[in-house]
Amino acid sequence: MLKEKEAVLRKAMIAFDAFIVAFSYFLAYFLRLHFHSFYRLDLIPSAQVVSGPPNSLSDYLVVLFVAVPLWCGMLYLCGMYHSMRTRTIPEIVWIILKSSFFAILVFGFIVFLFELEFVSRMFFVLFVTAVFIFILLEKVVVFSAVHNLRKRGYNYRRILIVGKGRRAAEFINRIKNRPEWGIKIIGAVDDEPGRKIADFKDMKIIGTLKDLPQILHKQAVDEVVFVVPRLRLNYIENAIYVCEIEGIKATIVVDLFDLKIARAHQTEIDGIPLLTFETTVAKEWQLFIKRGIDIILSGLGIIILTPLFLIVTILIKLSSSGPLLFEQERLGLNGRKFILFKFRTMYKKAQENLTNINVFNDMNNPSFKKKKIKYITPLGRILRKFSIDELPQLFNIFAGYMSFVGPRPTPSEEVKQYKPWQRRRLSMRPGLTCLWQIKGRNKLSFDEWMKLDLEYLDNWSLRLDFEIMMKTIPVVLFGIGAY
Repeated sequence: MLKEKEAVLRKAMIAFDAFIVAFSYFLAYFLRLHFHSFYRLDLIPSAQVVSGPPNSLSDYLVVLFVAVPLWCGMLYLCGMYHSMRTRTIPEIVWIILKSSFFAILVFGFIVFLFELEFVSRMFFVLFVTAVFIFILLEKVVVFSAVHNLRKRGYNYRRILIVGKGRRAAEFINRIKNRPEWGIKIIGAVDDEPGRKIADFKDMKIIGTLKDLPQILHKQAVDEVVFVVPRLRLNYIENAIYVCEIEGIKATIVVDLFDLKIARAHQTEIDGIPLLTFETTVAKEWQLFIKRGIDIILSGLGIIILTPLFLIVTILIKLSSSGPLLFEQERLGLNGRKFILFKFRTMYKKAQENLTNINVFNDMNNPSFKKKKIKYITPLGRILRKFSIDELPQLFNIFAGYMSFVGPRPTPSEEVKQYKPWQRRRLSMRPGLTCLWQIKGRNKLSFDEWMKLDLEYLDNWSLRLDFEIMMKTIPVVLFGIGAY
């Protein structure tokens, strides 16, 4: 459950620290090379501090391939890449001091042993100082940012506990005693209603196994954890099936190994064995890259498209009265609510007149389009034709509510009308574009739209995301399927 996430984050931290060490290395060389240019102390002339230019950069590059793994290795051995969430800043500083001390010791020994005379003392001092300062700054910033997010209630994983026995109590205690895991238990489900227990371990019983579908519909749940005795495993079969249909991760806390079940994998949390059934089988490192791409591209898009935003803003204000943006509550990953932004393309209060439209039945009806089009402004038709009205969603992507590629976010009221198999589309972060966007958009029926979203979930990969984004470009440029 958390083991895979921690492994991805650990690798990312090591890679970033390696980048910092390499950057410090080149910075130290640059400062050593131009030392006489910026050294201005009159007490000691620069010629007496450093004599002559350093060797060529190619000579120093040989040592770089030793310095980077050496420093990262020392940080690893000193425990820097264990969970930072339970630590304090003084502890982090002490770890960096220890790792720096041992790295300097080993690095100096290597320089001496192999008689690397071109590595000057000034370069050595500049290098180790730069590494210490930048690593320290990085860790303090990350530590402060993570703890600030925790204080604000962000970055929590919402889980639902099924069970109320001794093992369930032990599991809940471990979760409560380790807040740094970032797990929030939203409630417990009674797997034995005959016992009539209202509260369990200071946790409210919010329903029985029969109520599980309604609970998943009413609350944002990232994972359902079944902590039940082995003798009662046959009673939760239907509940696991409900999670599968809904696209919610289901985890069983039992001592079972080597089970031949499709889309199931074993993990652990603090020594407790877990068997997880997951409908969306995206790997954590792929999702990590996907989110990184979203942040970079959406940030660049916001900066580059700022002039276009200003032009569209002026045109909307001049062409019709009403707000600049259309804002609507949508459901995101596993039912999380967020406000979606679009440029307004309809006349004021048009949305109120369209509330009676049933998107499930009317989407393919020609009268549906005619009724909707009459509320769209002339400028709005142009914005919709080329998807310019969707551009404010770059802010939704940057904030983490959406992704560039994924099932389109839908209003809460529409989701309430979903069939059980359609709700699984909520198990992936919603996107700006998707298979529906490149295979016909509004020319497709609602069921075809839903099936395309599930096809995307079942075949997801970074390559598929790239292909969808490339195919979206001509669709947007030529306004295919838009109205």
